[in-house]
Amino acid sequence: MAISKLQQPNKEMESCLTHAQLAARQYAQMDQASIDAIVQNMTLAGIQRHMELAKLELEETRRGIFEDKIILNMHATESVFHAIKYVKTAGEIENNHYEGYKLIAEPIGPVVSIVTDTSPVATILFQSLIAVKTRNPILFIFHKESTRCSIEAVQTMHDAAILAGAPEYCLQWLDHLTYSEMTSLISNPAVAAVLTSGDEAAAKAAKQFAKATLSVAYGNTPCYIDQSADLKQAITDIILSKNFDNGMMFTSEQGLIIHQELYDQALRMLSVLGCYVLDAAQCAQLSKQLFTETGALRHSYIGKSAYELASAAELSIPADTKLLIAPLSSIGVHEPLSFIKPCPILSLYRAEHVERALELADQLLELGQAKHSVVIHCQDAEVSSRFSDRLIVNRIIVNAPAIEGSLSFKDKEQLPFQDMGYQSSGHQQHTNMELLRLKKISNRSVDMQWFKIPPKLYFAAGATQYLSKMPDISRVMIVTDHNMEQLGYVDKVQYYLRKRAEPVQVEVFSEVAQEPTIDLVMSGTNRMHAFQPDCIVALGGGSAIDAAKAMWLFYESPDTDFHTIKMKFMNIRNRVYKYPHLGKRAKLVAIPTTSGTGSEVTSFATITDTTKGQSKYPLADYELTPDVAIIDSEYTASLTPAVIADTGMDVLTHAIESYVSIMANDFSDGLAIKAIQLVLENLEKSFATGDPTAREKMHHASTIAGMAFSNAFLGVCHSLSHKFSAEFGMPHGRANAILLPHVIRYNASRPTKFQNFPNYKHFQADVRYAEIARLAGLPANSTSEGVTSLISSIRQINRTLGLAESFQEAGIPSASFESKVNYLAERAFEDQYTNYNPRLPLVSELAELYRQAYYGNFL
Repeated sequence: MAISKLQQPNKEMESCLTHAQLAARQYAQMDQASIDAIVQNMTLAGIQRHMELAKLELEETRRGIFEDKIILNMHATESVFHAIKYVKTAGEIENNHYEGYKLIAEPIGPVVSIVTDTSPVATILFQSLIAVKTRNPILFIFHKESTRCSIEAVQTMHDAAILAGAPEYCLQWLDHLTYSEMTSLISNPAVAAVLTSGDEAAAKAAKQFAKATLSVAYGNTPCYIDQSADLKQAITDIILSKNFDNGMMFTSEQGLIIHQELYDQALRMLSVLGCYVLDAAQCAQLSKQLFTETGALRHSYIGKSAYELASAAELSIPADTKLLIAPLSSIGVHEPLSFIKPCPILSLYRAEHVERALELADQLLELGQAKHSVVIHCQDAEVSSRFSDRLIVNRIIVNAPAIEGSLSFKDKEQLPFQDMGYQSSGHQQHTNMELLRLKKISNRSVDMQWFKIPPKLYFAAGATQYLSKMPDISRVMIVTDHNMEQLGYVDKVQYYLRKRAEPVQVEVFSEVAQEPTIDLVMSGTNRMHAFQPDCIVALGGGSAIDAAKAMWLFYESPDTDFHTIKMKFMNIRNRVYKYPHLGKRAKLVAIPTTSGTGSEVTSFATITDTTKGQSKYPLADYELTPDVAIIDSEYTASLTPAVIADTGMDVLTHAIESYVSIMANDFSDGLAIKAIQLVLENLEKSFATGDPTAREKMHHASTIAGMAFSNAFLGVCHSLSHKFSAEFGMPHGRANAILLPHVIRYNASRPTKFQNFPNYKHFQADVRYAEIARLAGLPANSTSEGVTSLISSIRQINRTLGLAESFQEAGIPSASFESKVNYLAERAFEDQYTNYNPRLPLVSELAELYRQAYYGNFL
């Protein structure tokens, strides 16, 4: 039999659960169309018997109002059907082609529902529909005082389901169980979820056994009538709601709070509309007769009419009284009428102001079992907002009856539990999750990438002349170093600024030193705040441009914290801290005078924190990209061969690392390869002869490589170099030159750990290095030959440029190096660029790279 009556509890429970598991397996083969057809047939069967079942329930329980039960049964069938008919619950419920995933809905398994004698028929009707809709077999446990009507309700839904093709054991029931038997059933591993309606002990037991739980209980629902309310509508709504089925709705109002401006008028209106306002003596008599010593309404009085309740307390009132109104001055267990009253009794409070109303509402909620609802009648949006902000509940109902949600389901994408006051054990806003298991099938998703360079870039010898025509500037601060002043380069910039049709004021900050510190940045920022420039010109090498970027940031956003902006991130576009938008107060113009860093076109600035042992931190954000870059090769004429060598190898490292980065892309690749070509063709000539054309090409290569790595990022060669050069005072480019051959060999070998980036499909650094060698005309008949050729070529360039082959040869003391190598390796791992290296390094591997570079051990 699909429907069983308990004879031997343990045996019968096991049999029901076995049958439920069989039904679950059969459900798994059914599609959405089949399920929807069954639900429709069940709904029609429920509608056909809704009056008969309402009458049967009233006769058996002797609670509530016949006409209201008829309405409630219609809502439990027809309204629930319309609320769930478009909800997808079987198989594929979403196929998002754009984001590459599917959602598959699966049933969670057998569900146990504990049904009390509070509206049992409506509960069974709607839960049966939901259980079948979600393909979960359901086992009902009935209250002893409502067995007959409950059986009829389940039998009705079961027969209709079977006729439409549902599994035979989709709906089952058991007679009233003892608490021990009930907990034994709930704890069974076969039970996936528990539904309870008004049985707090069952809900608590289910949660203790870690079962998914949907439970509804009476809340001590406060209802506030503000002075801005439409009073006639508010009073009508409250009487309608609290009187419905003699106050047995779980969401109905329990305590009425009225602003003192409307209090007397509201009392008169309540009386005129059929409510009876009790005096203090009558309240005391009612409390004594109807409530237990603990303050709970005696079970026998639940759902009784106002007249029956008054008669039980030996009070004389009109027979057609709708509600008993109990004016109170306090709230608490000492005042039973302030507690939950599933009957037509409403406690009443006067509020001198909104704050007092909030206090009373909060006290009422704290006294209740479930904090699911608050009702407000007002036309003042600020009052509604204060209640919403202050009170912790599932829903706030404004200018409507409290029971409205239980009778009209507005969220057509959710099962209607929350509207009925049910609360979930795990998903407060998504009750679907308790009865459905959503399985997500995700395809590999490719992240959106980006390419950003300065809005304007001017190049060629003499390009500084743009400053004579740059629009919308009147106060210019030049950020530079003393050497630029001595070489006359600051004078050149000022010459073009003075050629402007309208004169501009110029301030020079020439205190930038090699490896700019945060202290220097703040000093320059203070000068900017005093001068108030609308244009900042950064003139010099990478140090001057990086310093100017940081000053620009702190000038535009004085509240920025250096220790926050230097923090590591995984994705520059999705970082926790967002840089402020720059350019509101001043534009930044970058004019490089060396051919190395590429800072004039990048979103990076390297700043040294002297409080952390000379540690370099690469600040990174696209807001740091200059507005204008001027690539004027005339500034390179004074560069010494040593600077040419150091900065040139920095350019080559930029281009090679950006080409093998996990963020490399078609746009950055072309720039990286062109920069490599220009370096290989012109660096040695620029170093040896100072050839103007070669120097111009190297100046261009520096900017082109900058554009490549600003968008593809760098790798561990720079991570290692940042920490090493800061610690030992070695020029950054020289450190790169010594490290680069070792890093290439390391990156080209099989990784200990692979890097994770959706666009980087597989490890390919060795192939990419070989491509560079092939494009450079080096021997590369195989991948390994190409890697070796590239390493040999770089070592040969280093020798030609007179660069040491190892840190030891460069004069770094052995004892000092060995005492710091492990610390430096940890700091290098923390460096921002490590994230983008084609091979995810271990700290120990970074230490080994340092040692190879120190001792000149080439593998």
